[in-house]
Amino acid sequence: MKTFIGGKLITLLALAALVGCGNTNEAVDDRNRMMNELDPTGGTEQQQMDNELNDRLGYVRYTKEENDLDADRNREVTIDRTEMANMITRIILDSDGFDEVATLVTDEEVLIAYLKNDEFEQVEAADIAKKTAMSVLPRYFDIYVSDNEVLIDDIHSLHNSTTTNQNYDNTINRIIDEMKQSPQGYNNKQNDME
Repeated sequence: MKTFIGGKLITLLALAALVGCGNTNEAVDDRNRMMNELDPTGGTEQQQMDNELNDRLGYVRYTKEENDLDADRNREVTIDRTEMANMITRIILDSDGFDEVATLVTDEEVLIAYLKNDEFEQVEAADIAKKTAMSVLPRYFDIYVSDNEVLIDDIHSLHNSTTTNQNYDNTINRIIDEMKQSPQGYNNKQNDME
């Protein structure tokens, strides 16, 4: 009888240890899953899905009958302004002549302030900055550039602003007036309109 109870006890303890190990693995899996969810990069699975989405081509095809313009008229087209500012800034910095670039994209204007090194002349640097923004954004944006170092901080001061802020228009207009004192690039269509 003693052996039977001792055997049951050993079996019970072994079974408990196995169940405990299973719970430990589940806890580790749960912990890893939570860490992936909290990872600001979205984890490797999310990165793979994002890369696949970015690699896809955009394609649409309609027939005349399928094209319902009345339904599309109420659709609002939006632009991710932060992503556009990020793209413009990074492309400009790919040129060796720029050391620092600050870009602000509003609903109507793009303000680009930069520090350039000696590789580019003042007008040439302005032209590169302006044409970069023109290549990324729709043509209705007014683009202003400047190598005035103080304007980098002025643009930065607006990075958390919204278009509903009362001082927003005054600040934007003041910065634009300052930027107009700097060369705006070689003659191009936008300069001819100003």
